[in-house]
Order: sequence, then structure tokens, then C-alpha cells
Amino acid sequence: MLLKTLLITSLLGWVKCQDSQIMTLEEKTVIRDQIVEMFDHAYGSYMNNAYPADELMPLSCRGRVRGQEPNRGDIDDSLGKFSLTLIDTLDTLVVLNKLDEFEDAVRKVVTDVRLDNDVVVSVFETNIRVLGGLLGGHVMADLLQQRGERMQWYRDELLHMAKELGHRLLPAFNTTSGLPYPKVNLRYGVLNPLSRTGTESDTCTACAGTMILEFAALSRLSGESVFEEHARKALDVLWQRRQKGSDLVGTVINIHNEEWVRRESGVGAGIDSYYEYLMKAYILLGDNVFLERFNIHYSAIMKYISQPPLLLNVHMHNPTVSVRSWMDSLLAFFPGLQVLRGDLKPAIETHEMLYQVTKQHKFLPEAFTSEFRVHWGQHLLRPEFAESTYYLYKATGDPYYLRVGQSIVEKLNAYARVPCGFAAVQDVRTGMHEDRMDSFFLAEMFKYLYLLFSEKSQLPIDIDDYIFTTEAHLLPVSLSITKPPYQRNHTETVPLPQEEDLFTYSCPSMETLFPNNPSFAKTIRDSYKYLTGVGRAVHPVPVREIDLPFHDNGMEPVEFLKSMGISLTPLNEDHKGVYLVKLVAEVSQAPEEEEVVPHVVQLISPPFLGRTVITAGPAKFGMDLTKQEHGVKGSIAKASPYTACVPVDNAAQLKGHIAVALRGDCMFAVKARHLQEAGAIGVIFIDHREGSNSQDTPLFQMVGDGDSTEDLTLPLVFLFSQEGAVLTSALKENHNVDVLLLPKERQLGHGKTEKPAGMNIKLRLAEEGELEDGAARGPTLEFVLEKDGMILKEVEQEAQHKQFCTEATEEDRTEPYSADSSQNTNSNSALDHC
Repeated sequence: MLLKTLLITSLLGWVKCQDSQIMTLEEKTVIRDQIVEMFDHAYGSYMNNAYPADELMPLSCRGRVRGQEPNRGDIDDSLGKFSLTLIDTLDTLVVLNKLDEFEDAVRKVVTDVRLDNDVVVSVFETNIRVLGGLLGGHVMADLLQQRGERMQWYRDELLHMAKELGHRLLPAFNTTSGLPYPKVNLRYGVLNPLSRTGTESDTCTACAGTMILEFAALSRLSGESVFEEHARKALDVLWQRRQKGSDLVGTVINIHNEEWVRRESGVGAGIDSYYEYLMKAYILLGDNVFLERFNIHYSAIMKYISQPPLLLNVHMHNPTVSVRSWMDSLLAFFPGLQVLRGDLKPAIETHEMLYQVTKQHKFLPEAFTSEFRVHWGQHLLRPEFAESTYYLYKATGDPYYLRVGQSIVEKLNAYARVPCGFAAVQDVRTGMHEDRMDSFFLAEMFKYLYLLFSEKSQLPIDIDDYIFTTEAHLLPVSLSITKPPYQRNHTETVPLPQEEDLFTYSCPSMETLFPNNPSFAKTIRDSYKYLTGVGRAVHPVPVREIDLPFHDNGMEPVEFLKSMGISLTPLNEDHKGVYLVKLVAEVSQAPEEEEVVPHVVQLISPPFLGRTVITAGPAKFGMDLTKQEHGVKGSIAKASPYTACVPVDNAAQLKGHIAVALRGDCMFAVKARHLQEAGAIGVIFIDHREGSNSQDTPLFQMVGDGDSTEDLTLPLVFLFSQEGAVLTSALKENHNVDVLLLPKERQLGHGKTEKPAGMNIKLRLAEEGELEDGAARGPTLEFVLEKDGMILKEVEQEAQHKQFCTEATEEDRTEPYSADSSQNTNSNSALDHC
């Protein structure tokens, strides 16, 4: 009876605790309607102000057309002049039950979009956004047509466009290894002399390993096996090149010799969707080899990378060594992938950590440290955190995750909404906006948020019949049954992992995982509730007391400790020589931000002569300018290519000069190595983000690429876009521009009070007749004495007869006097007015 009472009391307590989290159907409906209104605002702003451009610039309220806006580096490789945002949004329109808008959008794509533009695009981005968007749109159009309600005019036009685009991407796979080039020209391919690409030698793991869903779906829908074959081959290479001891892969690999370029291993940027696509390829295609590979990788991830709630980056060959102290926001997808794997506990832990970071900074920063401080403050309206929130709610049914979703909606409206759509946040610390609204915001964010607050009966499709691609496009899982694999599409089998668990080959069951424990998710979360310190009550560190024996009764050591701020009190006579030590020092929290020493680029050649000083950020690698007494001086020259991601072709011009290069396309360290090899004596990097400046965005320190940077010995500084424009304009207008790179506190003329020009004048009274005509030679000085001061004039010989009015004491007559040419002398000087 007592046990029964305790159980009832416990359950009642849990229900009371959950009351604040429970969300009624009415509340969910209100939030869902709010999400639809937000989507209408974003989509309508694009269609009314940007279409047919690829993306909307929400602050300028116009379309972003590649070549008509300042180059942003690799970010622009997503743009192919193919109405990117519209294609990326097609299946979102269906999920949100906007079927009329969907049909109209399909007509626009079929009528207006061309895929043969002479433009170089990212193979990875074009695959997941455009090819995936066309396939998702085709699947939805075909479904609606089969229902007989609409789209009766449709004749697989989107599938034909997808097949055309697939063939335009295929030249990227023309490598000896089978790993694709990272870029391709939509019209000329890769190796054509007109392609303007094909010189790249490296690609990221995710770039090569995130093709299988779209390419396999294209093969099975079109009947052409070539796409799936190439995607499988690329996955085979990545699997074979894994580090056999750790079963981890690196971040960047050479597409020709298959050697790892960056051996940093994690689950964030550069690797993320490779792991995702292994799991989802098994779900979509039913091929066990993908699940077996995923399970082996996953065991390695949980052994080396996952340290709940953190997800670290380690060296693939020495995975016990962490290679960086920060995490990037793209890893926020991983809890959702863990849900698919059935590993809920670490998924809940990591998701809660991410939620605490968003509560601290409003949004998830692009990168943050393991102490949850901002590393890169940018927030691009990325959807990965919303994605994992959706998966966790579907897995647990815990209304807590509805409240998390509600907070996402509220913060987007409060801090990202602008009159013309939604704008990315340039820095979460300042709240400044950036003039970009990436297509994935419409493709993914609204899809996951709408699904989070919708019941299955409220959706126009059965969402369980589809798998989400990494861009949240919908592909039917029936492809594995209705379209069997083609010949030569099988990959070789792999050895099974040594340790398997209950869910290695089956979907997770909550009752099996957490029997009779409805509050299991809360129990896990509570351990991380105050992880970042937000919401925690501040308590002073208690004073500790310890006995510290002194074998010398002299006071010298006691006085020494007192000088360190440690208080000592003698105990009783029974403990002679023993003191009670009171530790009055408390451990203070680490500063919110790592201190960044401001640097400058000082223009010292004519016509600037040191007067033009540009604020710059330092680097954590290369020459330490704080240890150079006089900084580094040199003439500047622009790198060619400007991004310096490949060996430069103007090494002769750069040798002995300070190189100027654009941020983007690759890591700072890669650029620095190319420029150092060319003979540059320093590097000035300029931000590729239009409009960025040091007034609105805090300075940061450039970091390396995860590998050793000891080989880099030249000084490196970073300028934001607006400051960089001052430098490039100076170079454009002047044949030669010499600059000085040094810490701000050591700039020429810094800290010195500018002294006005002056002269010393000795005064004496003229003898009678001395100033008569012809008595003096050369110019003389005339004092014009007025009420408020004295003006010193230089007069010619013909004016020398003018009378001087002076009153001075005898001792002042022969004293030196300093006259300032820019200031009036005070009226109480030795020379008074007449």
C-alpha cells in the first residue's frame, strides 16, 4: 500500500511538472498559422521582389544576380542563374498545403528556368538544392496528378529537367579516383578550355559523399543507372580511405591521389552529410552495405568525437587528440540523425546543449567554443537545430520540444524579420542584419517547423512515406521496392562491427528504451539545464578552511602568504605553529570573449604618410606582430586569383610584397601557404561579406585549418569589407602603396601629442634710430598686440619703420620666447597689450 501511494504521488508530481510544457491543440494551431504567415512573408517577398533571381536580398529588397553584386567567394557558387529559391521551395509548398501556389511555381520553373548557363557552380550545392528540389517537386507533382485533383497538364517536365541537370553535373566525376571535382561549369563542364574550372585538386568529404540520395533517385526515376553508379563509386573511395585504426574520415581529400588534405574529423562542416547519407541511403535504397558502414563510423564517432553534450573535432589518425576548442552550428543536425539511429540519450544531451546556447545568444552562432562563448557570431538562419527538434519530438512525444520550436518561431520574428523577408544575422552579439536570405531557409526551416506543429491528419501527404534529403527534399522510400538496383550498382560488403546493439538493424522503440518512464527525456535534460549559466542563480563561492602546518614559528612565511591575499589565524596553544588558513581568493568565471589585440594597416607612402590607419584583426598563426618592435613594412599587391585558394599565377608580382587576398573558398591557412610559397612577406585578407565593418562586427582572430601551421611564418591580418575597400581603392588610385602591419598601440604617431610648429624669439628694445629706413637688412618680425592676444607677422623691409608697442619688465627683455604659429598667446604674458 505504501509503495502504491509513493508511485501515485510520484506520477502526480511529474504531471504537475509537465503542466507548463503541455501544449493544447489550439495553441499548436495558432503557432502553425503563424508559421504559415511567416512563410508567406518570406516567399512572397522573394516572388514579388527577387524572382527570377536566385535569392532575395532582404535588406535591399531586390534579387541577388550573380555577377551583378560584389563577389562573395564560395558562397556565390550556389547561384547558377536558375531561380534557386523557387526550385528549392517547391515541395515545401505542398507540405504547407499551398497547392495552388505549387502548381503555379511548377509552371514558372518549366517555362522560365534554364540549366545551360555559362556559370561555375558548386557540385554539392547544386545537387542538394537544385537537383533535389526538382526531384522533390516531381514526386509531389506526380502524386497530385495521380490523385486526379490537379496537375493534369504535367508531363514529367521537372524529371526531364532533373535528368538534364544530372548530365551537366556528371563531368565533375571525370577523375581517376571517382571523387568529383568540387565545381563544374553548367555549359562547358570541367576540362573544357572555356569552363573556368577544373584546376581544383581538393574536395570536402561531405561534398563527395552527399550525392547518393539524389543521384540514386534520379537513376531509378529516369531509368539511367549512370548517376547512381558514380555516386556509389565516390562513397566507395571515401570508405576505403577511412583511417582503418579509428574508422574515422578527414575533412578534405585530394580528388586525384585520394590522400587526405585535412585530417580533422568531426560531425560538423565538411563531413556532416556524409554520415547522414550513409544512414539515409540504407532507408531509401534498402542496401545493407550503407547501414553497415554507418554503424562502423557511428561506433567510432561515439568513441572518439562524442563527449556528451559536446561533439569534438579530433585527428583521424590520433583520435584521442582534440584539434580545436570550438564547434560549428552545422553539427546541430546530428541529434536528429541519432534519433534515426535509435540513440536517444546522447541526442537529447547534445540538443539540450544547443538549446542552452540559443537561449544565451538568441540564435545558434555559426561557431561557438566548448565553453559556449561565441567563436563566429554569424547566424545564417540555418535549419539544423529545428530539424533535430522535430525529430526528437516525433521520437519522444515530449511537449518540451514544442516549446523549443515555439522559441525558434518567436526569435525569428523578433530578431530576423524585416519588411522584405527575413535577414541573416551578421553577429548574434550585436544583432546587426546581413543582406541575405539563403534558399535553404524556405526549403528547410519552414518545412520542419510546420511539421513539428502539425498532426498527420492535417498534412496533404503521408510524411512517413518519404525520407528527407539533407536539404529536406522529399524522396519516396518506395524507390527501394518499385525500382530495383541496376547492374553494377552494388558495392562490396564490409565486415560487421564487433559490437552491435538492439537497434543496429531495427527502428528504436521508446518502450524498450525507457520502459514505464514517461519523464526519461526530462531526466536527461535536467543535467544540462544550466550548462551555459543562463537562468542559474549566482551563489558566491564558499570560503574553505584548511589546517596548514608551519614547522618554523617565525613570521616570514606567514607574512609572505598575507602578501598573496591569504589570511592566517593562529590556533590554540595545543597546536603551536599551526595556523587556520582562510582562502579569500575566488575562482572567477572566464571572460565572455577571448581578448583580441587590435592590429592596423597603416598607409605610409605618399600621399597618405601614415595618416590613413585601417583597423585589422590578427591571426592565431603566422608571425606574431606583437613581438615585432617596428611591425612589417612593404608594398601591397593583389593575388591572382584573388581568393588564393590555388597556387597564384602572379608570383613574380607578389614576391617581396605584402599580398592582398579575398576571404572565402578555402581556409585562411591554405591561402597563406600559397602566398608564402609565392614569396609574399605578409598577407592582408579582406572579408568577402559585402558591407561588413569593424564598427558593427567585433574583431576576431583568424584560425588555422586544424593541421599544424608552424610552417607559416609571414604576418597575417584581416580587414572587414568596408575597411578593405579603403585599401583596394588606394591601390587602384596610386601606382605604389606602402603599408605597415603592426599592433594598433604601436602605429606611427600613436600616443604622442602632436606639437604645433613654433620658433624661439629673443626680444630686446631697439636703439633710437635703429629702425630707420635702410638701417636693417632682410625681413623682420612685427608684433601686432591686441586685447585678446598677440599675432606674429613677418613683414618685408619696407614695413620695418612701423612702431612696436611693448611693455616688458627689465628681466623679460632678453629671455627667450616661444611663439606658436597656430595659437594666440594668452593676454597675461610678459608682453602686455598697449
